[in-house]
Amino acid sequence: MFEAAQLGRKVDRKTFAAREPELREALLDAQARLAEAGFSVVVVMAGAEGSGKGEAVNMLVNWLDARRVETHALGSPSEEERERAEYFRFWRLLPGKGRIGIFFGSWYTRPISQHSLGELSEAGMEDSLRRIAEFEQMLEAEGVLLVKLWLHITKKQQKKRFNQLERSPDTAWRVTRTDWRYHKTYEQFVNSASRALRRTDTGQSPWHIIEAWDARYCHLTVAETLLEAVERRLSTPVPPKEPALPPPVALPVNVLSELDLGLKLKRQEYRKAVKEHQLRIGRKARKLKDRRRSMVLVFEGTDAAGKGGAIRRLTQALDARYYKVVQIAAPSDEELARPYLWRFWRNLPRWGHIAIFDRSWYGRVLVERLEGYCSSRDWQRAYGEINAFEEQLVLSGTAVLKFWLTTSKDEQLRRFQDRETLGFKRYKITGEDWRNREKWDAYQAAACEMIERTSSELAPWTLVEAEDKYFARVKVLQTVEHWLNAGL
Repeated sequence: MFEAAQLGRKVDRKTFAAREPELREALLDAQARLAEAGFSVVVVMAGAEGSGKGEAVNMLVNWLDARRVETHALGSPSEEERERAEYFRFWRLLPGKGRIGIFFGSWYTRPISQHSLGELSEAGMEDSLRRIAEFEQMLEAEGVLLVKLWLHITKKQQKKRFNQLERSPDTAWRVTRTDWRYHKTYEQFVNSASRALRRTDTGQSPWHIIEAWDARYCHLTVAETLLEAVERRLSTPVPPKEPALPPPVALPVNVLSELDLGLKLKRQEYRKAVKEHQLRIGRKARKLKDRRRSMVLVFEGTDAAGKGGAIRRLTQALDARYYKVVQIAAPSDEELARPYLWRFWRNLPRWGHIAIFDRSWYGRVLVERLEGYCSSRDWQRAYGEINAFEEQLVLSGTAVLKFWLTTSKDEQLRRFQDRETLGFKRYKITGEDWRNREKWDAYQAAACEMIERTSSELAPWTLVEAEDKYFARVKVLQTVEHWLNAGL
């Protein structure tokens, strides 16, 4: 796969000096237009050790307007990063619209390196490549321009460069024992890299393999490749807005209609059960950190179904230092400038901690779908992206418990009227709640489809009969306690 990058291409000083000014000017012009274009650029700088990736990154930063460029040199994960799903470190660094993010060390580094050293199995490699493909496909769908650059040198050139660096006291520190270890397994590294590049080379985000032995040739090619990719995107017409699909229609018999909303608890039973469950939850939750586990709790449901009350009974059992309630409302400008799941990734808990989401990423297939806040294509692809997101969380040690609280339409009306009557509850009711109620059937249908398509063996939905608040709160506590007993 790398044969075309071993032809000995070079650029002399005169040619480089003539090309540099016009290329820098063109890059700055494209970058200025990018600021208003409504998309971001992610540059993946990859390649063998000693191929000059750092020098190429420095060149780009010097040639571009550094105020709109973010450079991320990712080495070994920090303690904070190790305590979350692997892609947390990449998600939180994604640039906003109009900006360029350069990843010097990326989601390719670990699987290629570990596989070449025999530390990652064939199945593990395939799983890693599948995850990379899903991640990049999501970025592309969100409008991110991916520019993937692979700087290539031969094994002989790598050895020569290492020796050159070691001869000078000023650069000897740049060559480590690990670098020489990779040199010994160069052939395996190239094989692993070839496999990764083939599996992730797409028409929308192709790999650009660049011969890197001659620095001038390499730097010009890197800059020209980035410029061409940005210019091509800038000149691509914005696709017309898709017509909205008709609202969903619920089947007469569905997973929500079959719930027994007559389930109730007497006040005395409720108080006793809540106290017992809270004591056990508080005691067991303290073991999360020792077991290198964390929890994400998702609360969704019909308006006025009692999500807030259930969350309060749960938090009363927990140490306030180790949980966070994340209230999800309309996205901020900072959040709108990045892919949809960004604002949820950045709120993931560390080991020993619990994140409680009052509304969540499911808003895309519920309110955003039905109110037209996103395109039909966006909410249709969201099911797969959400499943992949939750799979990563669970496999990394984060339990994902999802609760859908539901009431009857009549009970919702009673609670709405109650909120309007009582002054201390009036803040809970808005005009939006009444507007959503007019679409009751469509919301129920969307919820049924969501439950069907995102309830997995790793992260199943717990459907909570919430006509009686006492029963709903106890069922939530029981579910959390059950996971703490079984999951730990």
